[in-house]
Amino acid sequence: MTGRPGRRARGVHRIADRGFSRAAGAYERGRPDYPASAARFVARAFHIGPGSTVIDLAAGTGKWTRGLVGTGARILAVEPLPAMRREFRRAVPGVRVVAGTAERTGLPDGCADLVTVAQAFHWFDHERALIEIRRILRPGGGLAILWNVREHRKGWRREILKVSQRYENRSVPRRGWEKWRRAFRPGSGFTPLRLRTFHHEQWLTRRLLEDRFLSLSYIAALPGERKAEFLDRFRQVLETHPGARGRRKLMTPYTTEVYYALRQEPRPGGEAGARGRSRRPPSPRSGPRRGHTLEV
Repeated sequence: MTGRPGRRARGVHRIADRGFSRAAGAYERGRPDYPASAARFVARAFHIGPGSTVIDLAAGTGKWTRGLVGTGARILAVEPLPAMRREFRRAVPGVRVVAGTAERTGLPDGCADLVTVAQAFHWFDHERALIEIRRILRPGGGLAILWNVREHRKGWRREILKVSQRYENRSVPRRGWEKWRRAFRPGSGFTPLRLRTFHHEQWLTRRLLEDRFLSLSYIAALPGERKAEFLDRFRQVLETHPGARGRRKLMTPYTTEVYYALRQEPRPGGEAGARGRSRRPPSPRSGPRRGHTLEV
């Protein structure tokens, strides 16, 4: 891991490295926080409080981490990119953040009661990451994977989506790909994933809304002239669309998805055993709901 310009962070996807290293400030300014209801659910589901240890992987600028602070648990953030760690330290000064990846955290065995991953699991080498997460979890520990999913089906939001799609990089991993879900197959060392959803809103000025889209990995990684072209088209939508024209602040609704599972114990023969299968994460009060779009 190194912070030298032009040097790729080891073990990090090239678009994530380039984009998020350039856009760490825009990420902190423009990305939404997570609803307090999601943090309360995770804390209750895994009995997290004083005396517990939570590891937040790929913590970024601490958007999710800061929601965990109120639990009273000991929190350690792991983030591979130096630019993101700098923003994290400014935004969440009371929580320690260290260099590391989901596949190689550098943490001791069985050190965590809960591991969380917000807006990042799709970037991982999923099988290797689950092996590492299982290693650092204590027996019976939990894993929570979160995404803020932006609603884009109507009005100016739909038009902005059309603009951003012109610049998408099809090689970028996405939340909607099934590959990451398949990593939780029988024998993965985890119980089957369950899902709980929450809803919230983000109100942003036009300038902060620009930051919101400039923090998308594939937009942030664009060369300067292409990024300027994107911004021109983006601003034209806001200046001409009846739902956005003349408004000081604009609202975007989100669905927050919380996927959760427990670490399973192996049988003597090496397979996930009866003990692991008999214990399930707490049942959500509402059933699964599909998100509306992908966030990277």
